[in-house]
Amino acid sequence: MRVLGIDPGSRKTGYGVIERRGNLDTALAWGQITASPRLDLAHRLHAMAERAGALMDEWKPDCVAVEEAFYHESVRSTLVLGHVRGALLVAAVARGFAVAEYTPRAIKLAVTGSGASTKEQVAFMVRRLVGVHGALTNDASDGIAVALCHLHRAGRIPQRRAASAAASKLEALLLRRGVKSS
Repeated sequence: MRVLGIDPGSRKTGYGVIERRGNLDTALAWGQITASPRLDLAHRLHAMAERAGALMDEWKPDCVAVEEAFYHESVRSTLVLGHVRGALLVAAVARGFAVAEYTPRAIKLAVTGSGASTKEQVAFMVRRLVGVHGALTNDASDGIAVALCHLHRAGRIPQRRAASAAASKLEALLLRRGVKSS
């Protein structure tokens, strides 16, 4: 199974293409999508959706996994991030790809075992899980983490709502056992 993981950002959108063969996850490509900050929002969205679409066309994933929006203190930042996500989702659906969405907490939990992990902890585990040597940008690391989250849940949880429910059940189980998950 091949997954394109996308971590949307208004200035930099991280991505990672991960392929699972048997029990081995391999990073095929990773990086970040950017658009000139000089462009107005509509043209920046278009440029990012075009670049993401080109990655989809090139790597032909079985699924595109996208991080859900989280809330910033700035309402404008949250709104712009929502626009970026929307453009990326449309690019995937227009090409006929299945789309899965995961919360930042679910992604961290799938990759590190803790929903409250730092970016450094996520990057460390990403490198270990897919054998990437050397430095990764935070955006690329997060994109790979989104793909890994989907692969860890693939086959077990077919829908986004089920994935959120499973994460909630796991947290409840940990709390009952006295294990703090965050």
